[in-house]
Amino acid sequence: MLATTMETLRSGRRLRVARLGAGPPLVLCHGYPDNLQIWCALAPRLAERFSVIAFDWPGLGQSELWPGGTTPMHLGDRLATLLDEWRLDRAGVVGLDMGGQPALALAAQHPERVRQLVVMNSLVMWDEKTSWEIELLRRFGCNRFALGRLPRVVFRRAERSFLPRGTGLDPALRADLWGAFSRPEVRAFLVRMCAGYQGTLPRLAALYPRVRCPTHIVWGAQDAHFPVAHAERLARIIPGARLTVLAAGHHWMPWHLAEATCAAILAGGTE
Repeated sequence: MLATTMETLRSGRRLRVARLGAGPPLVLCHGYPDNLQIWCALAPRLAERFSVIAFDWPGLGQSELWPGGTTPMHLGDRLATLLDEWRLDRAGVVGLDMGGQPALALAAQHPERVRQLVVMNSLVMWDEKTSWEIELLRRFGCNRFALGRLPRVVFRRAERSFLPRGTGLDPALRADLWGAFSRPEVRAFLVRMCAGYQGTLPRLAALYPRVRCPTHIVWGAQDAHFPVAHAERLARIIPGARLTVLAAGHHWMPWHLAEATCAAILAGGTE
């Protein structure tokens, strides 16, 4: 598990952060129903080359909620604000799941802030096929009901479908992820966040050609929710983007396949 601290920002709001390593800054952006601890196996490996910063998105994990919108563009702007808070002019950014879209938005809207970009296992193409679970959760009423009334069902389904068959989370990691996701205020923010994403995904896709930083798309071939077709289209749209497909990678591959994921991020190319 990553050692964390609660940082107080200039706004007075508190943000849970993990920092490790030395070198060029690399910011890790998680999705849901996870938090910064989903990087606990990958971050120490990346820290051999980078100064790694993992954080809980405001309103998720243990971080306090920020006011304002919940689209990927809004979250990309919040990421730019965090770079200002950390006094980083530029940084590498890695985005997983719902962290991938804000990372793309940041690179498109604030190109001077992103040194390199890695996108993993995300809903990046609004009109591409996804799993039935994602199709259901993209409907606001179903999303609100499931997250509000059935949090254990949602979490258990994520754990089963995000990992290889027979693989479970480490007990401490599972306790941390569930401890945050079980909080009603976190799930209420997720409902808003999902609605913000769903309403703006077509507009987000229109920004992808504006991403000019070195971009590496690292995808799990076994991702049960977002087929590799998402990654292939994204790689065609972003100028000069590289694509690596990990044959054994499932959705939470930063945890269950950390060594191979780290090697792919560092090496580039296609596996």
